[in-house]
Amino acid sequence: MNDERVIEQNLLRRGTIGDGFRRSASRLPNKPHLIYYDHNNERSVYSYKDVNKNANKIANALYKEYGVKKGDKVAIMSHNIPQFIMIWSGLTKIGAVITGVNFSYKKDEVQYQINHSEPKVFFVEDTLIENIEPIKTNLISVKHFIGINLQKKDLPPGWIKFDELTSEKYQITEPEIEIDDTDIAMLSYTSGTEARPKGVMLQYRNYLSSTIPSWIKDVRMEEEDIFLYYMPFYTIAGLGSITTCSMLGTTMILSYNVIPEKALQIIDYENATLIGQTPAFYMKLAQSEEFHKHSLQSLKKCIVYGGLIPRKMVEDWHKKVPKMLWGTYWGQSELSQLGSAGWFSEIKDIPDEDPSWIGKPVFTLETKVIDESGKEIEEGVGELLCRGSCVMVGYFKDEKKTKEVMRDGWVHTGDIVRVDKSKNMFFFDRSKDVIKTGGMNVSSFEVQDAINRHPKVLEVAVIGLKDDYWSEKVAAFIVILKGETVEREEIILFCKKSLAAYKVPKEIYFVDELPHDRQGKLLKRKLKEVYDK
Repeated sequence: MNDERVIEQNLLRRGTIGDGFRRSASRLPNKPHLIYYDHNNERSVYSYKDVNKNANKIANALYKEYGVKKGDKVAIMSHNIPQFIMIWSGLTKIGAVITGVNFSYKKDEVQYQINHSEPKVFFVEDTLIENIEPIKTNLISVKHFIGINLQKKDLPPGWIKFDELTSEKYQITEPEIEIDDTDIAMLSYTSGTEARPKGVMLQYRNYLSSTIPSWIKDVRMEEEDIFLYYMPFYTIAGLGSITTCSMLGTTMILSYNVIPEKALQIIDYENATLIGQTPAFYMKLAQSEEFHKHSLQSLKKCIVYGGLIPRKMVEDWHKKVPKMLWGTYWGQSELSQLGSAGWFSEIKDIPDEDPSWIGKPVFTLETKVIDESGKEIEEGVGELLCRGSCVMVGYFKDEKKTKEVMRDGWVHTGDIVRVDKSKNMFFFDRSKDVIKTGGMNVSSFEVQDAINRHPKVLEVAVIGLKDDYWSEKVAAFIVILKGETVEREEIILFCKKSLAAYKVPKEIYFVDELPHDRQGKLLKRKLKEVYDK
């Protein structure tokens, strides 16, 4: 069979992410795909047709001029900007593999990921190029450095302007490349809380047959949604949700800067219906002086992930927008983002009123919970195991770790959950974060929830600190509400009302703020680095 016939047969039957992007542009050419507020807060709108046209130009440029072929890696380091989505869409049309790089990374972190992932092309936002220049010659796999020139200034020597790839020089026709749904689409790097970040290899089929259907059914994503989008694109949550939104035909609102007051203005001006972010983000919005000045009544759904559901957050938002629903979800890069989901309006709607609830398994995923002996349990606390079409191919260049995590026909998530007879799941802790004190196991999440109930507490993190007598002692780091004061003994006595004695913190630290990553997830390891001497 000649090459032309092979491609004809491939195009006839396939359904890849790039095909989905193209079909959205054909179906909804003039619908706003992206509404973008840039670094100067200037607003611009890109239709589905606009994005697809630029994606095709980028794809043709990379394939024909810069030698990017199917299976080649391409790295992107930027804020949440339209160009990122155009590049990602273009890569899906030629079968190239994306790897997103955290724009807050230091030089050695960037160098590790680039040299580990071995991209042929590296796209970098112009404001970040100064961090790359000193290590540029060390990034040995990169053949072409392309600067996304937001500031419209001259780039350093050796950098190609992104705008050249979207110029009239390149065709807007769809590339015809043989692509299969089992090809690798993404190389997503984990957060690296235990060691160096791991590269998770994900196929097109992971999203097409599992994650996207689950977002529609379990996370209730709709074409009519107007999604105020703050999930960082370099994360699996960010990249994965871009993909679902773009295939479904949702409008996304992007903002270069993440400022609570501006977010509140955007919600009202754009009539946003949906947000997805960590608890810290919603708490910052509710704490803003602007919170009570805005209507916010367009919001229908707010998705929360990456931490315990704070009671005060739910109460404050319910008073403001009573009809709004909260969606809680849990997931991992190894599962192509999504594992479980659940919906509620108030804390009383949550099973057992337990804010560690992460919903039930999504319909495309099979799960089981095992005890320490490896025996499956129907009810109780144990490690969560998963399998389904969402499961990664493995860790890039790390067969040993892949075999550790993927064994006996299951992904061993390393997450400890409590499960009830109705298949509700409650996040107990990461196995590495369970506090072992005096021969007993303590969930940091349970202690955090107990302290969060105190009316003067804004935020809390609980960790185990080394102790000669207890092995580990429970330690709480607490941020108090502005204008309030509280004593150590008051917190201790409050905890004793709801916690067994061995779970009550033995150390209390009052701090001005807690460390978070760019998504707002608590960085407990940072606390350990400082306090676990």
